[in-house]
Amino acid sequence: MTGEARVDLKNGMKTYHPVDKKIIDQLTEIVGKDHLTAVKEDLMSYSYDGTAREFLPEAVVFPGSTDEVSRVMRLASEKIFPVVPRGAGTGMTGGSLPVQGGVVLAMSRLDRIIRIDPENQTAKVEPGVITGDLQKEVRRHGLYYPPDPASLSFCTMGGNVAECAGGPSAVKYGVTRDYVLGLEVVLADGRVFLTGVQTAKGVVGYDLSRLFTGSEGTLAVITGITVRLVPYPPCKSTFLVLCKSISQATSLVSEILRTHTPCTLEYMDRTAIRIVRDLLPAPLAAGTEALLLIEFDGDGKSVENQGDALKIFLSEQDLLGVEEAGGDREAETLWTARRSVSPAAFKLKPHKMSEDVVVPRTRIPELVTCVETLSRDLDIVIFTFGHAGDGNIHVNIMLDRNDKGEKERCETAKRRLFKEVVGLGGTLSGEHGVGITKARFLPLELDGNALAVMQDIKMLFDPLNILNPGKIFPGKDDKPKKN
Repeated sequence: MTGEARVDLKNGMKTYHPVDKKIIDQLTEIVGKDHLTAVKEDLMSYSYDGTAREFLPEAVVFPGSTDEVSRVMRLASEKIFPVVPRGAGTGMTGGSLPVQGGVVLAMSRLDRIIRIDPENQTAKVEPGVITGDLQKEVRRHGLYYPPDPASLSFCTMGGNVAECAGGPSAVKYGVTRDYVLGLEVVLADGRVFLTGVQTAKGVVGYDLSRLFTGSEGTLAVITGITVRLVPYPPCKSTFLVLCKSISQATSLVSEILRTHTPCTLEYMDRTAIRIVRDLLPAPLAAGTEALLLIEFDGDGKSVENQGDALKIFLSEQDLLGVEEAGGDREAETLWTARRSVSPAAFKLKPHKMSEDVVVPRTRIPELVTCVETLSRDLDIVIFTFGHAGDGNIHVNIMLDRNDKGEKERCETAKRRLFKEVVGLGGTLSGEHGVGITKARFLPLELDGNALAVMQDIKMLFDPLNILNPGKIFPGKDDKPKKN
């Protein structure tokens, strides 16, 4: 420690060294002049994410190797300035925002698929690899990487691991952590090491891969990722189920899963349907208040049998309609509409609070009833959609942040929503993480002992609090200040 900065996490005191010309020069020596910027116009591009909140960094560095990341972290530890790892900036909770300034470590140059091993069904990639690109490459080998967040065409593997991303396929295949076999990481002091294994099994030591997966860049910088793959399912069938009410749609979820194993089971309420209606392949039946998007995959005979069984089950329900996609093109049209819901939300209001709560599947009807009550009682726009198959419902609270009264009512709705979710036996986040937007609500779900242990783990890996400070559980003096 140089004496130019002081960090005392126990007492909540933090003063970071400014990223001055001397530090800029040292960073330039590490990554080269073409891979660093401190120009304000460039910095603005790395000041925001999916939350639409803005915090300006003091510099953005684009490392090209693990060694360069290590050297940046050694310098940060010596001078004590914040470092915020960043993928594509698609996060919805502020996880990659430089709330304390410092350096954004943009991982876009580390974008190689290092190895695809078809025989052992594994792949090794750098963190800047686009998730959708990895899926396309492994499919050439007849393999499948299932995690499929809605932003898969531009989000990165490093960001997916840091947030433990999910997606529609999670109901059958699980989320990112279920595919991470091992990681290469750089600690806050610059040390580099490997976690996990490259084998199907491995129980040597603590499972550090799981610890770092979902840690939101607060414990280490991920520079390498080894994932397991599965055989690509040769056949799929996709069904659109039109429901008379939201309660009918959500009540069907647990009944379907009692005897069927879909690879996706998605839900959209009336508002979500309305904002993407022009993307749907055909007009919907009059009176459609909600829909389910259900898909099966596997070998041809299995998919056919599952589809037939679903149609028999649904024929016994009082539905407005059941439609089977007539091929890949029509199925993709349905999925385009589903993936467009989140960006289309801004047709309703200029801003949104995007929450990704999870409840037990049998409690989904109670959750959506709560949401409708909040919307009515507080006179605000809220709609729901998401991964009903695993209870992960996206609750979008729409607002104009310039309307003080509306903003206050929306904050009230968020607090009440989170209390309801925990009361239903749920969790505050299924795939977006905590970041800055949910940090103050953690005590609703985690008791004091659990939070203290987590903070101790943070201090063990990052005693100077330079890695993505202000995230997950900010202290009293660690509240973000907007530039």
